[in-house]
Amino acid sequence: MTTHTHETDYLIVGSGAVGMAFADILLTESDANIVIVDRFHKPGGHWNVAYPFVTLHQPSSFYGVSSRELSKGSIDQVGLNKGLNELASGAEVSAYFDDVMHEQFLPSGRVKYFPMCDYKGDGKFVSSLTGESHQVKVNKKTVDATYLNTNVPSTHTPNFTVATDIQFMPLNDLPKVTKPPAGYVIVGGGKTGIDAILWLLENNVNPDDIQWIMPRDAWLIDRKNTQPTEEFFVDAIGAQASQMEAIADSESIEDMFDRLEKAGVFLRIDTDVQPTMFHGATISQMELTELRKVKNIVRMGRVTNIESHQIVLEQGSIPTSTGHLHIDCSASALTNLTIKPVFEGDIITPQTVRSYQPVFSAAFIAHIELAYPEAAKNQICNVVPLPNTLIDWLRLTAAFMMNQYIWSQDENLRKWLLDNRLDGFSQLMRSVKEDDAEKQAIVKRLRANAQPAMDKLQQYLAQTQATAK
Repeated sequence: MTTHTHETDYLIVGSGAVGMAFADILLTESDANIVIVDRFHKPGGHWNVAYPFVTLHQPSSFYGVSSRELSKGSIDQVGLNKGLNELASGAEVSAYFDDVMHEQFLPSGRVKYFPMCDYKGDGKFVSSLTGESHQVKVNKKTVDATYLNTNVPSTHTPNFTVATDIQFMPLNDLPKVTKPPAGYVIVGGGKTGIDAILWLLENNVNPDDIQWIMPRDAWLIDRKNTQPTEEFFVDAIGAQASQMEAIADSESIEDMFDRLEKAGVFLRIDTDVQPTMFHGATISQMELTELRKVKNIVRMGRVTNIESHQIVLEQGSIPTSTGHLHIDCSASALTNLTIKPVFEGDIITPQTVRSYQPVFSAAFIAHIELAYPEAAKNQICNVVPLPNTLIDWLRLTAAFMMNQYIWSQDENLRKWLLDNRLDGFSQLMRSVKEDDAEKQAIVKRLRANAQPAMDKLQQYLAQTQATAK
C-alpha cells in the first residue's frame, strides 16, 4: 500500500483541547505550518465520548483556544450554578472545537488535519478507515498533546469484577434508563460521581434511593472563588489572599487545611470526615447542599468485586441485588501523573504549568516555544504536578507560585498574560484602581503573605520528604 508523505513545521498529535490550544498560538503568533493527527472523527478529544450531561467545571471563560471566545458572557439564572458565570455543556464544547477547526484552522491554509488516524510514532500514522500509511517530515518539532491522557467513563475498564447478572453501566448511559431500579449505587467519590448524583437529584430521584461508594473523601474548591469577572473580584482574588494567609499562619499541614476550610477556600461534603484526596474539583454552594442530602455513603475503601448479592470492598462488604443499578464513576480523569520535561529535543510534551488549567498551559507553552531561546524554555515552563493526595496540593501550590514569580519578572511575558483571554486572573488584578480601598487591601494581603506562605510550604514538603526516608 502506498505511503503518503507530508512536510510540516509542527506535527501535533491529538486534537483535544490541549492540541487545539497549542495549534491556535502557532497560527496566531507565527507563520508555521501544522499537521494535526487524531484518532477521533472530529476535534475535541475526550469531549467526543463524554457523558451527555457533562459541563465544564470552571467558567467557560477559562476554556478553549486563545483566539476565540467560548463563553457567552452570561451569568446562569437557573440551576445549581445560579448566580455564577456559565458552564458550557459538553455539546457546546464539542461544537466549539469543530467550529475552530473548520472556520479558523483549515481556512488558514496552514493546517492539515487527519482525523480517524492512529499515530505510530516517528512521524508515522495510519488511517483507521482506509489503512493507508502516512509519513510526516517534521522541520521543527512534534507536539505530544495526548500525554495527559484524559480517561472517561465510557471507555474505562473498571479495576474490579462484576457478576454477569448485575446491572452495571457507565454514567453515560444514565439518560437511557427506562425502568426504575431498586436503587442506584454510585461507584466513585470524585467529580464524576458528584456529577452522577447531582443529575439523579435534579431528575427527582429520592436521595434515600442513592448509595454512594466513596473510597476517599475529597477537599473541593468553591466555584465562586474561580470566577474571572470583576463583580467576583472579592471572591476570586480574596480567596487567593485568604489562601496565602492560611498557609503562612498554619502550624502544621492538618492545621493548614483547617484554616483553608475556615477561610472558605476549600469545601468538603461531610465536615465530620477528614478528606485525604484532592483532584481540584469545583462545586457551587448549591451543589454542596444537594450532595449532603445523600446520607447512605459507604467509606470502606475501593470496590474489589460486585457479586449478585453483595459488593465486596477493601474493608468489608455491603448488600446489593440484581435489581439495583450500579453506575461506574471510578475512572480517574487524568491517568498519567508522571512529570517529564516539557521541551526535550525535538519533542514538546504539554503539561500543566498553572494549577487546574491544562488548556491555558498549552497556549502558554506554545508561546514560549515561539518567543524564547531553547535553553530558557524549561526554566519558564516548570510543570505544576497534577494532584491526587493532600501532599500533592502542597507541591502544586509551591510550583504554581514559583512559576508566577518567574513570569512576573519578565515584562514581555507579563504583557502576553494580560492580553491572553485564558488568563482571567491577570486581567482581574489589572482592573484594580488606586482609589479602590477594598480591592487594594486584598491585593496587599495577597502580596504580604505570598513569601511567608511559600516558606511554609517548603518547610512542610521538607518534613514530608524526611519522614518518607
